[in-house]
Amino acid sequence: MDIGVVELSRLQFAMTALYHFLFVPLTLGLSIILAVMETVYVMTGREIWKRMVKFWGTLFGINFVLGVSTGLTMEFQFGMNWSYYSQYVGDVFGAPLAIEGLMAFFLEATFVGLFFFGWDRMTPRGHLVATWAMALGTNFSALWILIANGWMQHPVGAVFNIDTMRMEVASFYEVIFNPVAQAKFVHTVSAGYVTAALFVLGVSAWYMLKGRHLELARRSIAVAAAFGFASALSVVVLGDESGYEANTNQKMKLAVMEAMWETEPAPASFNIIAIPDMEKRENSFAIHVPYVMGLIATRSLDQEMAGIKELVEQSKERIRSGAIALETLREIRGGDDTPEKRALFQQHVQDLGYGYLLEPYTDTLTQATEAQIDAAAWNTVPNVWPMFYAFRIMVACGFFFILLTAVFFYLTSAGKLEKVRQNNRWLLHVAVWSIPLPWLACEMGWFVAEYGRQPWIIEGMLTTAAGVSSLSVTEVLLTLAGFVALYTVLLVIEVKLLLKYIRKGPEEPSLPETGMTSPRPIQIAAE
Repeated sequence: MDIGVVELSRLQFAMTALYHFLFVPLTLGLSIILAVMETVYVMTGREIWKRMVKFWGTLFGINFVLGVSTGLTMEFQFGMNWSYYSQYVGDVFGAPLAIEGLMAFFLEATFVGLFFFGWDRMTPRGHLVATWAMALGTNFSALWILIANGWMQHPVGAVFNIDTMRMEVASFYEVIFNPVAQAKFVHTVSAGYVTAALFVLGVSAWYMLKGRHLELARRSIAVAAAFGFASALSVVVLGDESGYEANTNQKMKLAVMEAMWETEPAPASFNIIAIPDMEKRENSFAIHVPYVMGLIATRSLDQEMAGIKELVEQSKERIRSGAIALETLREIRGGDDTPEKRALFQQHVQDLGYGYLLEPYTDTLTQATEAQIDAAAWNTVPNVWPMFYAFRIMVACGFFFILLTAVFFYLTSAGKLEKVRQNNRWLLHVAVWSIPLPWLACEMGWFVAEYGRQPWIIEGMLTTAAGVSSLSVTEVLLTLAGFVALYTVLLVIEVKLLLKYIRKGPEEPSLPETGMTSPRPIQIAAE
């Protein structure tokens, strides 16, 4: 396969996925915040909470539409750019993807319609039920796509059928309750909650700076701070669970994230800062914190952690075994189908994917030289530098979110928010300028998750290069340019629409005597 086609296909999927995930976190989190706000409205009957739900619901709707539209093309790409992957794992991957489609386009979309058009057609309690159903549908939609993605990270509950040349489901229960998928789901959803909380917090802080819609802004900050503080704490805890699962199922990813070239004796230390050198295969500089990585990755003080070099050595043995499996498979498919051949294949089938790593270096896999095997084994190591720092950007953002939401949670609980507006306005400015940071953290998280499992499209089973379609560089380049142009236009449209309705603000209540709307509060002095 032309390496240009492989790299461009990877880039295209990465670009569409990263664009798509600009919309997803806000949808996940805002749906829950809307349900919480409407619950307060139904319980208290106060109209301010209904106006809050309608205002934030408008912003939710803008984001939801673009999230769905950008997600559609991602599913089509599996057939367009990754046809062999789709054929190879369609029996396993197709089921959760189909359920996700049903959740997103039937259940979720139905209740989104009821949310927007049911205010005057349903009772308050009936509308509340629809809002909670919309929120749950949105989150369960994410569950199924993350089950599919989690299976790619840790393929369980499936076996390779030599006659059909496909992975086939052996236990759907194992596919659904895959520990990697479950950890990814709760971590991803919690990150979406933080994104929405900081969005609501930042927009409300902007209103307070402008002296507009203060009643709505104070209540929104109270909800966002409490919700965001709890979510930010959960993101850190659930991120720890993801690290533990990575050490169990994706040791190379974790070693690269930590720039851990050598095997660390127990308890392993954590590199706060490092300067990885891919050529020398060592760190030219590093600052360590003792014990921390051992506690995170092994949850013990007596287990060592395998470094990159040791994991490469382990890969060499699997490559030798995989070469036998792949050569035997080709002989069987070529007509030399005997019980002895099948028995030999079954002895090495667990390493079949590693045989693909040798294909760029030799046509006679079982006669590969040590130099070829060594080169193939080092291809299991992603570039350390971007992995190391992307992970630390994500972690730094996470701890900042805890601090920021904790401060505003205290201010709202202590009734000091108005004093902040008058005397410590810099805190409100910090909240406003922090709005983009959750998106940055989310994108860094997905980069670590997906780039960190290269060269695998299915961990240990199928290489990314083996999964692409038979396309030309020109074809992929044209579609890549088209997607980037289209998605950029959609992103600009969303940002403009969000800014338009944020500037416009919520509808003001009507004065009962005249039916006129109440005047806006006089704006505070210009900043």
